[in-house]
Amino acid sequence: MLHEVRNINDWVVFLTQIDLPVLKKTAEEIETFRENEENVTGKDLSQVILRDPLMTIKVLRFIESKRKSESTEITTISHAIMMMGTGAFFEHFSKLQAVEDLLAEHPVALAGMRSVVSRSRHAAIYAQDWSILRHDMESDEVTIAALLHDMAEILLWCYSPRHLVEIRRRMMRDSTLRSLDTQKTVIGFDFLKLQMLLAAVWKLPSLLRQLMDTNHAHLSRVIAVNLATSLARHSALGWHNAALPDDYAAINAFLNLGEEGVMQNINSNALLAAKEWQWYQCRPAAAWFPLLPGDWPVI
Repeated sequence: MLHEVRNINDWVVFLTQIDLPVLKKTAEEIETFRENEENVTGKDLSQVILRDPLMTIKVLRFIESKRKSESTEITTISHAIMMMGTGAFFEHFSKLQAVEDLLAEHPVALAGMRSVVSRSRHAAIYAQDWSILRHDMESDEVTIAALLHDMAEILLWCYSPRHLVEIRRRMMRDSTLRSLDTQKTVIGFDFLKLQMLLAAVWKLPSLLRQLMDTNHAHLSRVIAVNLATSLARHSALGWHNAALPDDYAAINAFLNLGEEGVMQNINSNALLAAKEWQWYQCRPAAAWFPLLPGDWPVI
C-alpha cells in the first residue's frame, strides 16, 4: 500500500512510473490465448481487454508510446491490436500482475476496487448500446470513455484505500454531503482532476479525454458517457436510489424511447452485464431487480 504520496502531482508521478496491475481473470484469459496464439484474433483479445479498465489503459498507453507524432491517434482497442499485431501483443503483455495479488492482504480495498470496476463495465455496456441506437459510427470510443470514466477511483482503491474508506464512511454518515467536496476534504483533490491529469500525462487520445471531460458535457457523445456512468453508479447497490428517476427521464430525453422502452433497455443491458459477474466477483446491479408481483413456483 502507498502512504507517502501527499498531493495530486505526486500521485501523477507515482501512477505514471508503476506498472499497473490487471484483473486476475484478464491475466488468465490472455495466458490461455497465448497458448493458442495462432488461432487468436484481434476481436478475441478486444473482448477480454474491454472487460477490464486497467488492461484497457495499459494497451492504450503502450500503443501511444509506439505511435509516430504525426500519425492519427488510435482511439479503440481493436485498432490498437490491429496496429501492433497479436504476436507483439503477447510479447509485450506477458507476466501481468493481478490486482487481486496486490490487494490480497487488504480485502476491503479489493472489494472496493472490484465494485468500481464492475460499475465501470456496466456503464460501458449502457454507453455502447445507446451509441449504437443513436447511429454513432464509432461506438467503441464512447464505450472506452465510459469504461475509463472512474479510473482514478479504481487506482486509489489499489494504492490508497484508507482515503477511499474514509470518503465512503463520511458519505454514508451524512447523505447531504457532495462527493466532490468530500473527496477534496479527505484527499485534497477530486477524482476527476486526477483523472484528467493522468490522461494528459499518459497521452491518451485527445478524443477520449474530451469524452471524459465534464467541460464538454453539451456534446451528445459526452452525454451518453455521463448518463451511463450516472445510471451505473446509482444502481450499483439497488434500484431504490432517489436519483434514478431523474436518470430515467434524462435517458428517455436522450434516446426518445418512451418510459417503457427506456426501462426495457436498461433491464436488458443490466442483465447482459450481469452475465460477466465472475470477472468482478461482486453482485451485479441486475441482482437487485425487484421481484415481479404474482405467484412464484415453490422450489
